[in-house]
Amino acid sequence: MLGRIVFAWLKGNKLDSEAKKWRLFADILNDIAMFMEILAQFFPAWFTLIVCTSGVFKSVVGVAGGATRAALTVHQARRDNMADISAKDGSQETLVNLAGLLISLILIPLVTDSPVLTLSLFFLFTALHLFANYKAVRSVVMETLNEARLAILLRRFLQDGHIFTPREANRKEPVFLECWKTLPIKLGVRLQEVVQSPEELRSALMRKDPPFVLGVTNGCVCVCLTTHAHTRDEIRAMCQAIWLRDTLSSSKQHHGFWQMVQKSHKVMDAEFDRFYKGVRAAGWDVTKTLLDWDEWRVEWKSKVG
Repeated sequence: MLGRIVFAWLKGNKLDSEAKKWRLFADILNDIAMFMEILAQFFPAWFTLIVCTSGVFKSVVGVAGGATRAALTVHQARRDNMADISAKDGSQETLVNLAGLLISLILIPLVTDSPVLTLSLFFLFTALHLFANYKAVRSVVMETLNEARLAILLRRFLQDGHIFTPREANRKEPVFLECWKTLPIKLGVRLQEVVQSPEELRSALMRKDPPFVLGVTNGCVCVCLTTHAHTRDEIRAMCQAIWLRDTLSSSKQHHGFWQMVQKSHKVMDAEFDRFYKGVRAAGWDVTKTLLDWDEWRVEWKSKVG
């Protein structure tokens, strides 16, 4: 129970924006948990610890698997028929479970007294299971922009002006979780996470009534969004953050962050309108995004007189 609560608290907001990665993560973690349960009998002194750890892993699988299934169901419900898709998905899973039950009735008597055969069949079926799930996740073509897909589009556009179609970008999107990022991006943060002094605030507000404020703090690119920002502003803010992250990561620069922020504004002023039109023309859905925005917003009040 604690595992479910803690995981949902820590990673719940990532399950929409990175549904493919967490779907595959859930499948891998579920197989690890089953492998631990098989091995537990060979380590009597550690049996309780191994089984409890496996239980925590399965609780995480339940949260990640159920949440990403819902996200993928929304994607597949092209005619807003989520109930229909969910019902058919449940029927398909029931059929697979029934087939697995019938096959297990044949296999269990054969492997009961043979640990070698048990492990051999487990590794065989696990390899098939992971391969099938990898291909299934790879086959999903999502037209909504998340950080990974937007980064793929922007880098290629800045390179030669070409805009990938949803199918091309989804084919290049990574489906495994990265353990560590050189310069992470935080979206929808509090204002004090972007600026720490009046001078930095003045640098951030050089533009009149900006829809977002962007800065580099504690090794992170942070974006503070205003209350009147639209989806187009969110996409531009994310493009700017991606450009800034890539530039700082490649230059290894440790000072002059605000000069780089101003340069990112100039790059987006020159390129974003053309990029945005190209993204729409390529078939991407820009009416909504799967960018991982937190809930903090800021409101500017102009001083009169």
